[in-house]
Amino acid sequence: MPIAGDSLNPGGTATLDVKGMNCASCVSHVEKAAQSVPGVEACEVNLARGSASVRFDPQRANPAVIAEAITRSGYPASPRQAGDDPSDAEARRLERQAHEARAWFNRAIVGVLLWLPLEAAHWVMRLIGHHQAMPAQAMWIGWVSLVFATIGLIYVGSRFYSSAFAALRMRTSNMDTLIALGASVAYGYSLAFFAAGLAGLVTPPTADHLYFMEASGLLALISLGHWLEARARQSAGSAIRQLLDLSPSMAMRLDEHNQPHETPAAQLAVNDRVLVRPGDRVPADGVVIDGRSNVDESMITGEPLPVVRSIGDNVIGGTLNQDGRLVVRVTKTGSQTALAQIVALVEKAQSSKPPVQKLADQVAGVFVPAVLLIALVTGIGWWAWGAAHGWAPAVIWGHAANAVCSVLIIACPCALGLAVPTALMVGTGRGARMGILIRDIDALQQAERIDTVVLDKTGTITRGKPVVANITSLNGMPPDEVLRLAAAAEQYSEHPLAKAVVTRARERGLNIPDPSTFNNEPGLGVVAEVEGQTILVGSASLLRELGGASVDGAKGTQVFVARKAGQSHAAEALGVIEMADEIKPDSIEAIAELHRLGLRIVLLTGDNRAAAEAIAKLVGIDDVRAEVKPAQKAAVIRELQSSSSRKSHVAMAGDGINDAPALAQADLGIAIGGGSDIAKEAGDIVLVSGSLRGVPVAIRLSRATMRKIRQNLFLAFIYNVLAIPVAAFGLLNPLIAAAAMALSDVTVIGNALLLRRARLDRLEK
Repeated sequence: MPIAGDSLNPGGTATLDVKGMNCASCVSHVEKAAQSVPGVEACEVNLARGSASVRFDPQRANPAVIAEAITRSGYPASPRQAGDDPSDAEARRLERQAHEARAWFNRAIVGVLLWLPLEAAHWVMRLIGHHQAMPAQAMWIGWVSLVFATIGLIYVGSRFYSSAFAALRMRTSNMDTLIALGASVAYGYSLAFFAAGLAGLVTPPTADHLYFMEASGLLALISLGHWLEARARQSAGSAIRQLLDLSPSMAMRLDEHNQPHETPAAQLAVNDRVLVRPGDRVPADGVVIDGRSNVDESMITGEPLPVVRSIGDNVIGGTLNQDGRLVVRVTKTGSQTALAQIVALVEKAQSSKPPVQKLADQVAGVFVPAVLLIALVTGIGWWAWGAAHGWAPAVIWGHAANAVCSVLIIACPCALGLAVPTALMVGTGRGARMGILIRDIDALQQAERIDTVVLDKTGTITRGKPVVANITSLNGMPPDEVLRLAAAAEQYSEHPLAKAVVTRARERGLNIPDPSTFNNEPGLGVVAEVEGQTILVGSASLLRELGGASVDGAKGTQVFVARKAGQSHAAEALGVIEMADEIKPDSIEAIAELHRLGLRIVLLTGDNRAAAEAIAKLVGIDDVRAEVKPAQKAAVIRELQSSSSRKSHVAMAGDGINDAPALAQADLGIAIGGGSDIAKEAGDIVLVSGSLRGVPVAIRLSRATMRKIRQNLFLAFIYNVLAIPVAAFGLLNPLIAAAAMALSDVTVIGNALLLRRARLDRLEK
């Protein structure tokens, strides 16, 4: 047995695969069984995925012991190995779901074949009038019904009875308890009256008073419902499977002689070189070391257009190489890849619970005992009513059995347990396919309530890569000469503005000499000796403090160029290079969409006010907070949260690293551009593509998902609240109750699946 803290689970958390769960009461029992183990701090069960996430003290518990406790409660459980390959884990889950679906299908087919022909024969007998007093020529239907119902209870009902007995051993009850009791009441009542009639102890009961076929039929219908439910769950959870299917099973690894050899992708190691041919999928995260091609990243980032990848660019495993040859050096494998991190985040979000789900689980924990009490009261009530009105015992028992069976079957809380997790699975899965990673249910709830969105400028609205927009000469020197001298002085600087100057000079084909000296002046610029003259390149402050020159620097992002003849002379201003940070192509449309959602938009940046207001005007933002240092951004968020008479709910969209304090302070942090470092992002929601358009889409997705969760919970609650009284008053046949229960499960899952078709983006077709 593994010990706490070993390789099975080094961090005090584990994921367990759990079989046999069908309803909210099952969830409650599994959580109680796990929490009964000393050292277990928390357990969250995902009914739709058939898994449990546990957090525990490694000194007092381990996953194997927790799994054993859950298994003893009637739900076979096994721990998932730490570091398990996501594809393998998902394959096991899908195999488990497929096996479960096949098992329910087999039970349903056998049950229907045992029940439907005799049920039809029974109704034929009623129509021709042979249902009265069971005449000799009609006795066979009673015998055959007894035999077929017995086979049905043994084979079709075995799953329900074994689960009910396991719960009984744990001194508790579950949904299968209700089903087993309902079938047993119908079968037991019929057997007793049939046997008593044959023995002459009572007046032979009519066919109307025998419920053999109802006992067999309700098991068949419920099994059919579970099969449909299992199929629907597979469809609801298809997002992770589709993501994992992106990973190719084989890769072309290059040897030391640059010869390709087909190798299982799972065997690739960091620093391996792989050949990615046109039409191939990239086998692992890496960096391009040779070649150039268009790469389709739509299934990872949600962006429909391919992107150009060439030497030095990162590529994500699972993306599709379209038309060129690439050689990629592997940088991440296994659980460290972007695809694996996406799957892990989606699974985490799908396992989390909103407060309303926790309330539903608490209700489900006492729901089954309450239903058993209601069924008992129903039986007693019918007996008292029948006796008071002088009904024959057979009639009283018949009505009581019908009502009790209907109450037990119709009250099964399956839909209650599926209401939230199925909507979460579909919503988070669709988000993942669009490049929107939702970390947990709290992010969904917060996103739904957002009324103010704060946007960082650099890297969020703009590309974050400045370019030279214009060059103005101040002393008659040609603009290209100003650019050449500036590039010569700046070529050893790592500052983004310096790189932009050098890049433009090289694009213009200018001869850039090496400086004989180079000094970086932090926060100001650079001073270098170029071709025997001192060149100053930087801010207006640099020229004033080191060059003794006065220039106007309040017109946006500008780089000033000057030269100085000697120590005693003031610098001569040569020109000004105006810089621009290119706006992302879809930023204007995204901000317009946020306005259409009725949200207040604020631009928050550390850039100077002139540059910030210029960008804000272009994209349609009126509220600008400029020249704000990173450490002060969180204070601005706090101010916005408390600026109105009612508390505002503020979302902050930034790069996820530089804006970490503001992202943490905001009610909802949205990290833009997760790329291959998704696990390091600070946001509650991560937009892998880096597109601002993901912000309104994420808000729409959150609203749609929370709406489906509320609809499903309403459907589940109202179903039980209305159906139980109807059944108790004898207005519901047990077979109709069984069909309605199965239909409620499929209805809840089907309603959640409608999220797949919800329109989240105005640009969607």
